Amino acid sequence: MSRSFTRLFMSLLMVGLLPVIASAQSPLQKLALFKHLEADENKNYTITDQNGPWFVLCSTFVGEAAEAQAKQLVLELRREFKLPAYVHEMQWDFSGKVTGRGLDKYGRPKQMEYASGEKREELAVLVGDFSAIDDPEAKKTLEKIRYLRPQCLDPEYIAKSGQKNARAFAGWRATAVKFFSNDENGKQRGPMGKAFMVNNPLIPEEYFKQKGLNPMVARMNEPVEHSLLKCPGRYSVQVATFGGANVSIPKEVEAIEKGEKQLKSRLEKAALQAHLLTAALRQKGYEAYEFHDEGASIVTVGSFDSVGTPRADGKIEINPEIHKIMQTFGTTADGPAVGQKTVTARSIAGIPLDAQPLPIEVPKQTISSAYNEPRLGLR
Repeated sequence: MSRSFTRLFMSLLMVGLLPVIASAQSPLQKLALFKHLEADENKNYTITDQNGPWFVLCSTFVGEAAEAQAKQLVLELRREFKLPAYVHEMQWDFSGKVTGRGLDKYGRPKQMEYASGEKREELAVLVGDFSAIDDPEAKKTLEKIRYLRPQCLDPEYIAKSGQKNARAFAGWRATAVKFFSNDENGKQRGPMGKAFMVNNPLIPEEYFKQKGLNPMVARMNEPVEHSLLKCPGRYSVQVATFGGANVSIPKEVEAIEKGEKQLKSRLEKAALQAHLLTAALRQKGYEAYEFHDEGASIVTVGSFDSVGTPRADGKIEINPEIHKIMQTFGTTADGPAVGQKTVTARSIAGIPLDAQPLPIEVPKQTISSAYNEPRLGLR
């Protein structure tokens, strides 16, 4: 043993690192540990926000036997197929009212009801911890799951156990497997042949949104003095829309106004109209903003933290300031009687406004980058 190696050996021993090195596992030992997957009947393997952002949805269960059969599938996938399976409880409430698209005659968001009006609880079995929807391992696992045949999903096995098949749409699934489950090569898929990728419902939606603005759109709006990107609130009211056809925007608006530069596209004209309208509104004392993307330009008025507040009856009480802006810039009706009234769109500085102004969410940078840091369960 050389002196240099002896000195290194003694140094490691003194600082306490040698036991760690001595107990390091061989590649074969690591592989064996990786293949081992816990499947304890006394534990509930539920997903958390610390699990991966993407899963394979294998099956869903509903009814009295849902919990027992979902747990059986989780344990079998873990024990027999070495797949990290989890269960997630989902609740669907179709008994109340929801906010629909559009506004009623009072300028408030429309209130609608579901046709079924029922409450429903389901248990979903998922396999996952995938970092991305296009993860090669996710695609491989999804394909594998579609051809698996777990014993606990066999209708004959379920019948012998004396339980009712708790799989959601069990009858339809049986028919689909029998007649429509062959792949393009003629190979028949298993009872989970309709499995597909889903996102982790416990991770904020911002993670799955586009990570920030398109760089080109950000550059287009950077030199704009009153850009919507600079609006401090979460919402604003869109009062005008100008369409374009080409991906171009003038940077020297003053030169265009002076006639020193000619408009080359519909989008440049749209951008100029949005800019002129924003300036006109600002001169009138309104908090106006303009925003330009690859296909259009818009003008908004106001900055708000919320569109409205929920009421005791389930309806939304629209923000009075938002409602005022919608009324101020919306269409006007002239005529002595309802049947004779004509609807006229408003205009400012000769530039037409939208017939129906609507609240929109202000484009912001998302927080999704914060979730890209390594977290427990992502690998």
